[in-house]
Amino acid sequence: MSITLSVIKADVGGYVGHSESHPDVIAKGDECMARAKKEGLLVDYHVTKCGDDLQLIMTHQHGVEDEKIHKLAWDTFLACTEVAKA
Repeated sequence: MSITLSVIKADVGGYVGHSESHPDVIAKGDECMARAKKEGLLVDYHVTKCGDDLQLIMTHQHGVEDEKIHKLAWDTFLACTEVAKA
């Protein structure tokens, strides 16, 4: 079994300037990743941050630059951006 590690990050918006991510943003990212894992798209994942940059660390079996994995990251970043706007 071949495993790919994909690490993708984006500045989705934070609070307290650019120094922190709101806990609700991290929770939304975790929700999106958990759903993808449950559906079998991911083997495992970790959602973290550096300042207001959201980072998605994902393991999967779809190879480098897989369209489904990049769409998952993009959709997750959009969902987290909506939470940050609120």
